Amino acid sequence: MYNFGVVMTEEDKKLLSSFETQVRHLIFLHNEAKRENAELKSLLDNERLRNEKILAQYNDLEVRYTNLKTATAISLRGSDVKETKLRLSKLVREIDKCIALLNE
Repeated sequence: MYNFGVVMTEEDKKLLSSFETQVRHLIFLHNEAKRENAELKSLLDNERLRNEKILAQYNDLEVRYTNLKTATAISLRGSDVKETKLRLSKLVREIDKCIALLNE
């Protein structure tokens, strides 16, 4: 310890030692908190990536399901070509209405 022209009593030395111990403990706690924060950020990034992948899969499945519904709606059932043509005409009219609404 440096004296700097000040005479320290035993009580002052104990207080200084206690203070140094507390500061070291706070530095240790700070470093632990930084390490834990880094781990949590890493976990959060991993969960975000996982969430994005699941969302992409969901969107893909939703598109595939919609396509399947459309294909089922226009598929031939037996030899009922007339009914299928009517369904296709109805779908075309609905698409035309949608396009007209978009053009407004």
